[in-house]
Amino acid sequence: MTNEEIRPATAADVPAVKAVTDAAYSRYIERIGRVPLPMEADHAANVAAGRVFVTGDPVIGLVVVEVYQDHLFLDSIAVHPDAHGRGLGRRLLHFVDARARALGLPEVRLYTNALMWENQKIYPKYGYEVVERRVEGPYDRVHYRKRLV
Repeated sequence: MTNEEIRPATAADVPAVKAVTDAAYSRYIERIGRVPLPMEADHAANVAAGRVFVTGDPVIGLVVVEVYQDHLFLDSIAVHPDAHGRGLGRRLLHFVDARARALGLPEVRLYTNALMWENQKIYPKYGYEVVERRVEGPYDRVHYRKRLV
């Protein structure tokens, strides 16, 4: 496990944010039949908006979050495959909880593609509950929430 800080991403991190996101999500392209949305995100805009937090030097993990009035939305979490097994995903999920609490938000929400079944085993271990499964356009998504109270 790494003890490196999780910090706001800067413009200089944008290439690494793209590289880590692509490395983490590219394995799903064949399975879901399309490029996962995090790979198509405007990383520079997300970084500029303060939505991206990274860890590692070089960057090996990140989260993209969006603040709403009643929750923090975890838009993306990515750990470079070379860094799997170090507890980095757990640290990033705990960071998201802490960020929501610091902002006075009562819950974290996220969704994952129904074909990314690995995620459906992970999120409940960290206190997330399934809210619904919903098809939105070409995406079959399982929506989760974690109440922080």
